[in-house]
Amino acid sequence: MTSRTVFFNILRFFFLILLQVLILNHINLNGYINPYFYIYFILLLPFDTPKWMLLIVSFILGWSIDIFTNSIGLNASACVLMAFARPFVISAISSGPESLLGDTPSLRNQGVKWFLYYAIILILIHHFTFFFLEIFRISEFPYTLVRVLLSSAFTLLLVLISEYMLYPRGK
Repeated sequence: MTSRTVFFNILRFFFLILLQVLILNHINLNGYINPYFYIYFILLLPFDTPKWMLLIVSFILGWSIDIFTNSIGLNASACVLMAFARPFVISAISSGPESLLGDTPSLRNQGVKWFLYYAIILILIHHFTFFFLEIFRISEFPYTLVRVLLSSAFTLLLVLISEYMLYPRGK
């Protein structure tokens, strides 16, 4: 990992925390849709990030959001589980090293199909963990499942919009 990549990821880390805390945490559409766009940081970490660093950075990211939202470790636990699953998801959906083009997972490098599988699986892992730990009642399963699916869809939409805006395909 180059120093330029590290610097860019540090900037992205703080930007996504500020965006989440100052703007996106105030979006709550009828109690069903809550965007958690800050996990985009975990999605875009380079492929060669060591697993121990991936877990630590994910914990710090989630813990930072927990501090601002007073949610007592919900974001941290969901982020750590997402980071733990990330290498398994990458190896499961990749056909081999040739499919992992570039330094970081992106729509431009891996293509739409690969990136959609990658993002959907990891976003669902995060959201299932977060919402079910938040409610912690089986009796609310249908309501929580709807929240998970709608919030995941909205978060995925934000991820795809930012992928197309920040990393346009070359002609």
